[in-house]
Amino acid sequence: MLEVRNAVVHYGGAIALQGVSLRVEPGECVCLLGPNGAGKTTLLMAISGVVGLTSGNISFMNEDITNRPAAQIQRKGISQVPEGRRIFSGLTVFENLRVGAYSRSDAADIRSDLERFSEKFPILQQRRTQKGESLSGGEQQILAIIRALMSRPRLILLDEPSLGLAPLFIKTVYEMIKDIHRQGSAILLVEQSASKALEICSRAYVMDAGRIVVSGPSETIAASDHIKKTYLGE
Repeated sequence: MLEVRNAVVHYGGAIALQGVSLRVEPGECVCLLGPNGAGKTTLLMAISGVVGLTSGNISFMNEDITNRPAAQIQRKGISQVPEGRRIFSGLTVFENLRVGAYSRSDAADIRSDLERFSEKFPILQQRRTQKGESLSGGEQQILAIIRALMSRPRLILLDEPSLGLAPLFIKTVYEMIKDIHRQGSAILLVEQSASKALEICSRAYVMDAGRIVVSGPSETIAASDHIKKTYLGE
C-alpha cells in the first residue's frame, strides 16, 4: 500500500532523513517510535507532501507520489493529523470538519458522515458553532482526527495524538484509533508513549538520528529491554 524507499531529506545543510525505508500494508496499523529529533515527523511530512525528498521515492497504491503536492496526495487517500493538532482556531467546529472534506463532491455522503460523527461524539454537535480555539486540548485532538477522517482516507498518519492530553482524553483518542483500524483504514502512528503504540500496532519501526535502526513485530520490540532502554527511554 505505502512504501518508502531510501528517503533522504535535507533541511539546509542538515540531514533529517538518511535513507529511510518502510512499508504499510492495506488495513495495517504500524507505529514509528524513537527519541525526539529522530526524524519521525519529517518522515510523515514527506509522505504527505509537505516536505520534499532530496532523494529516494514514495509510492502509494503502486503509484509514485514522490514530491507530489500535498493536496494531490490527500486526494489519493492519505490524510495526516499533525503534531499539535493544528486545527483552524478561527473557524467553527463545523467549518473545520467541512475543510476536511474539501476534496469530496459527494454532498449527501458528507452530510451523512457529519451526522455519524456528531452522534458518536456529541461534544462536536453541542459545540458545532463554536470556534476551534474555545475547545480544550483533548476536544481539539478529537476534532483534528475527525477532520482527517472526513476525507475518507485509505491511510491516516497520526503524529503524537496523545501528546499533552489528560488521561481521559488519551483513552478516548486511543479508542478512536482502534475504531479507525477496525473500519479498515491503514494507520502509521508516531507516538512517544511506546507501550501504548505497541499495544495496538502489529509492527513497529524505531528511528534514531534520521535512520531506521530496528524494525519488527510489536511483540518483539516490546519484549526487548535493550531496544526500550537504548532508543525509547524506558
